[in-house]
Amino acid sequence: MEYYEAFILFYSTSYLSLYVVLAFLAFLAIKDYNNNKYFFKDDIFVKSNHVVGVSIVAPAFNEALSIVHNVRSLMNLNYPKFEVVIVNDGSTDDTLQKLIDEFELVKVDFFYEAKIETKPVRGHYKSTNPVYSHLLVVDKENGKSKADASNAGINSVKYPLFICTDVDCILRNDTIMKLAKPFMESDQRIIATGAALRPSNSCTVKDGFLVDVQFPDNWWASFQELEYIRAFLFGRMAWGQINSLLLVSGGLGMFDREIVIKVGGYWHKSLGEDMDLISRMRQYMHEQKERFKILYIPETLCWTEVPSTRAVLLRQRVRWARGLIQTLTIHRKMFFNPKYGKTGFIAMPYFFFFEFIVPILEILGLITIILSIIFLNVNTIAILKLILAVYLFYLTITIISVLLDEWFNKYYRSRMDLFKLVLKGVIEPFTYHPFVVFAALKGYWHFFTNKEQKWGNMQRTGFQTKKK
Repeated sequence: MEYYEAFILFYSTSYLSLYVVLAFLAFLAIKDYNNNKYFFKDDIFVKSNHVVGVSIVAPAFNEALSIVHNVRSLMNLNYPKFEVVIVNDGSTDDTLQKLIDEFELVKVDFFYEAKIETKPVRGHYKSTNPVYSHLLVVDKENGKSKADASNAGINSVKYPLFICTDVDCILRNDTIMKLAKPFMESDQRIIATGAALRPSNSCTVKDGFLVDVQFPDNWWASFQELEYIRAFLFGRMAWGQINSLLLVSGGLGMFDREIVIKVGGYWHKSLGEDMDLISRMRQYMHEQKERFKILYIPETLCWTEVPSTRAVLLRQRVRWARGLIQTLTIHRKMFFNPKYGKTGFIAMPYFFFFEFIVPILEILGLITIILSIIFLNVNTIAILKLILAVYLFYLTITIISVLLDEWFNKYYRSRMDLFKLVLKGVIEPFTYHPFVVFAALKGYWHFFTNKEQKWGNMQRTGFQTKKK
């Protein structure tokens, strides 16, 4: 028992110390970004004829109800040189026909080179109307995964950089500029950039454009708002500061197309295709002995609908947990391998020791505490003080994340919304967090027992419509 207690003490101290370091790194990263964004102003890039071209790749499957508005939203982003590539992934509704009718599309002869293998592509469509000249629609057989559809889009794009997103995501007007800017500024090769995402649940959208940001009124979505703030503004900014990012969200990320193709694109069998892609890109760059960076931007550039029911959220988190183990297992050769630099000594070990193991230790620790109180002569007051200290530390980190977000983004219309967010942080360890731990453990169990993963439907509830 003494050895176990010593291990728990050492691990807990290391875990808390790590978060102190991450908080400091996140603050530095946000401060540097805030200072540097005035050095090369965005409006100078937007007016330039020499910006790098960017393609937006957005898979669509049975999106007939909202596809037209969503595509119009993507086509109206503010950037001088970009195209929108919509991949109709074998939709069984009239998604493709809606696009053909609305944007005056015709099937064209298109030189398609399948540099990344995908399900067969049936055709490419362009508009006869010059207004829609930067729209390309790819029609393909259903590949049963976003990865396969994204790869078909990557094969079809014409620019060296591409954004991978979901067709129902709402992007801020300057998203392309914000993500592309580091590629044009850095003295090292940037292979990917990402930015903060936010739940769009309860937000008001008109014709595919976000007109009012609101705090989610759904129980499950409101906790995910807190999660997203902490993960993007706190965690990923910190890891980007030391060039150790291992994850760029599948909802919004910009990538170097050349490197993505060289590593084989998205893996359609992956349950965490976004993390797997970044891992392979980092591995490739290390093996080529080429200096590179992956950067994150603290600004919220994308709003996406998150699961609003327990069943859908559970299915999503189980898949994420399985995807984490799968990625760590596949890329285990990079662990503590000098050949892979920070990826091998910082990024991979962190995800193993402080992401994968944490849910297991939490449940073991809880069981140990309960059994110790019942059967052993332990100091209950001391244990409660320790639990209180950990809770207060967590609450401090959460409040810091919320304040950083409020200072930098200022999205909440009232102090009441900010109060609600902090209140969610107060009760999260007793309500939402146990659910997340359960989902992770269930995902681990499914992985090690080789249970088939069913992706299921998102069951989106849609946006609120602005009243005229």
